[in-house]
Amino acid sequence: MANIDLNNLTIRKAHDALIKGEFTAVELAETYLAEIEKKNPELNAYLEVFADVVDQAKVADERIKSGKDVDILTGIPMAIKDNILIKGRIASSASKMLENYVATYSATVIEKLKGKGVVFLGRTNMDEFAMGGSTENSAYGVTRNPHDPSCVPGGSSGGSATAVGGNLCLAALGSDTGGSIRQPSAFCGTVGLKPTYGSVSRYGVMAMASSLDQIGPIARTVEDAEIIYEAIRGWDRYDSTSYDLPKVEAVKKVRIGVPESFLNQGGIDEVVLKNFRETLEKLEKAGCEVKTIEMPNLHYSLATYYITVFSEVSANMARFDGVRYGSHLEGKDLLEDYMKTRGEKLGREVRRRIMLGTYVLSAGYYDAYYNKAVQVRELIRRDYAKAFDEVDVVATPVAPSPAYPIGENTNDPLKMYLEDIFTVPINMAGVPGMAVPTGFTDNKLPLSIQIVAPWRRDDILFTLGKIIESC
Repeated sequence: MANIDLNNLTIRKAHDALIKGEFTAVELAETYLAEIEKKNPELNAYLEVFADVVDQAKVADERIKSGKDVDILTGIPMAIKDNILIKGRIASSASKMLENYVATYSATVIEKLKGKGVVFLGRTNMDEFAMGGSTENSAYGVTRNPHDPSCVPGGSSGGSATAVGGNLCLAALGSDTGGSIRQPSAFCGTVGLKPTYGSVSRYGVMAMASSLDQIGPIARTVEDAEIIYEAIRGWDRYDSTSYDLPKVEAVKKVRIGVPESFLNQGGIDEVVLKNFRETLEKLEKAGCEVKTIEMPNLHYSLATYYITVFSEVSANMARFDGVRYGSHLEGKDLLEDYMKTRGEKLGREVRRRIMLGTYVLSAGYYDAYYNKAVQVRELIRRDYAKAFDEVDVVATPVAPSPAYPIGENTNDPLKMYLEDIFTVPINMAGVPGMAVPTGFTDNKLPLSIQIVAPWRRDDILFTLGKIIESC
């Protein structure tokens, strides 16, 4: 087996080495498979490692050897979150409800990556049906943080973030409904991008909350995230919300806005806040302009988000009844079939969200809760629109704390939901956001900054992200 330095490997470095013949796609894949075999029993990042990984890599090697249709992603080993469909493979969304479901078609993002010659290593663990922020809600066990296995990796894309952060793949795909790419990226020391809503097709991802869900990359560097984003973005006839991004002029001097009143509400770990301030100081020294901005409605985003999410979860999960989709348990009649199937095959957090969403949408409460949330969501969008009249990027921490011990918040759903306070406004507004690593705590847990750009200006995130990496 070739001696490959996974700690310093990027997509571009791997591509250059493959082209020069320093190692083959098979050798690269086998190196990652060896790491998975060694580390995955403890980390539980992968639910399944595909049996044909080496065969996929051989095809990539033939492509590289022929010199035809060779892309920068040809032969690059990637992991895929378990709620993204790959034809002929199990996609369980980390749920017992779908433990035997085999996808009959591939997601658009998978088809695009397959066309580039990507090697798919396997499917990664997640919070069941993407409901959670710690990957403790999986029906197949907890995923552990690669920097400290006693801590959570974040969620719901915790398996993908652990796989990238623990050198079990070079890059991965996740999905982000309220921070599910960015928060685990922050906890695992990776770059995580939630693209502008609609810039990446959602066709073939299991819907949690359709007006919020987005597929995006988790990678080692900003450039790697950009390479994957460029490969998967664009209009798709199977997703009516998708579109092609217009060509825009690059930003030369980045103006960064900080919503100070939102940061000063308390509850943020001192280490997180200190690291955030120090990062802003470095960015000022690097030539960026930093200024205070007002975004008064961000305070309402968490409550607005969860009302919206619970409502959409209630609607989207209705199909998993053991008749239309999912495992089937026999009862004495049809009603008992439904109750037994959903009661035993769906996890606790999923059932909680379905019940709360059904309550919110019920007669007498729809106007008081859901309609009000729709109105406040528009106010949050306007806050961003106004902010982007003054600045190019809004910056906050990704999460109020570094990765926390496994089990610490399990019995306190409210405390768990509060972890999303900085990430959910981005999904509510549909703007792009990215988590970029900015250092470590004294006990070697990763820290990160969240940068947010205007609609359809994901390019600004890559510009600023690279500046952050160079500071």
